[in-house]
Amino acid sequence: MRIAQIAPLWERVPPPAYGGTELVVSLLTDELVRRGHEVTLFATADSITLAKVEPGSPQPLRLLGASPQEAQIYETLQVSKVCEQANEFDVIHSHLDFQSFSYANLVKTPTVHTIHGIVPSWVEPLFIKNKHQNFVSISNSQRRTDLGLNYVATVYNGIDTSTHIFHPQPDNSPYLAFLGRMSPEKGPHLAIEIAKRTGWHLKMAGKVDRADKEFFEKEITPLIDGKQIEFLGEANHVQKREILGGAVATLFPITWREPFGLVMIESMACGTPVIAMALGAAPEVIAHGKTGFLCHSVDECIAALDRISEIDRRACRQHVEQHFSIKSMVDGYEAVYQQVLATSFRRNSQVKTPAIAA
Repeated sequence: MRIAQIAPLWERVPPPAYGGTELVVSLLTDELVRRGHEVTLFATADSITLAKVEPGSPQPLRLLGASPQEAQIYETLQVSKVCEQANEFDVIHSHLDFQSFSYANLVKTPTVHTIHGIVPSWVEPLFIKNKHQNFVSISNSQRRTDLGLNYVATVYNGIDTSTHIFHPQPDNSPYLAFLGRMSPEKGPHLAIEIAKRTGWHLKMAGKVDRADKEFFEKEITPLIDGKQIEFLGEANHVQKREILGGAVATLFPITWREPFGLVMIESMACGTPVIAMALGAAPEVIAHGKTGFLCHSVDECIAALDRISEIDRRACRQHVEQHFSIKSMVDGYEAVYQQVLATSFRRNSQVKTPAIAA
């Protein structure tokens, strides 16, 4: 198949550090190329991939310091370029959420939209207007059935488990890990509360977005002492895997309906169980009592720490290999592409036969 992949321009593909969507796009794109597909990646010019790159910006927009208005211009030009080349592809796969809806209506090439985030209320009318398009959810909990969207599949995100070293035992100096954006919905303040109430050493890493700077400086920075509570900044992938692999457990105390949560499968791939709030996709990702614990409060998270020795770290690794591998993810998307191509073919074949006059 000839496939166009459209990635967000905010980060490079793959991202050097934080960037869940861009990481998924990278793994998907390269595996599709390995399977013999002809793939064109619409992304930043500095993206590293096995596919052909069509640049939408010279660098990630985050590094360029682009404003939201400037970002819209770059994204509009990027999707316009895809439309101009649409006839060269069998399938277009957009990872831009709603930004590509209008353009998909203008081309005959079937378009698939993977929604990587949540649907905020202010953009619901746009989703409803385009509910007939082909949507893929990254978890069942993410689906907005109330909007009547045409979901063709749920395809869970996958990771390259070969790049995640399995740690049969945590480090000799025990600690808990927290990785994620330093934002209220990710729950870094709750991770610190859990650590302080139990006396555990906590290692934290993640990026601080402009929108979360005030929260980080007011709610998180005063609690970082560099001893019990460490903040390691924005970790790259090697550093991230080391932090996760050496931990006794990874804390995932989210306060919102997380659509997926890559850090959960990255942690389990390293053998480290996850203690998470039972929100969003967490119950679909974690096998409660086998690869971690699903909780409903900070108190339950603290109680789960007393049971962490019950978890078999090998079972954590096997859980990811069986359900969240690159193979599983790409198999899912190949099936989606075949499905939308078949539907498009049937639709285009339904040519009305003119009535014959008596």
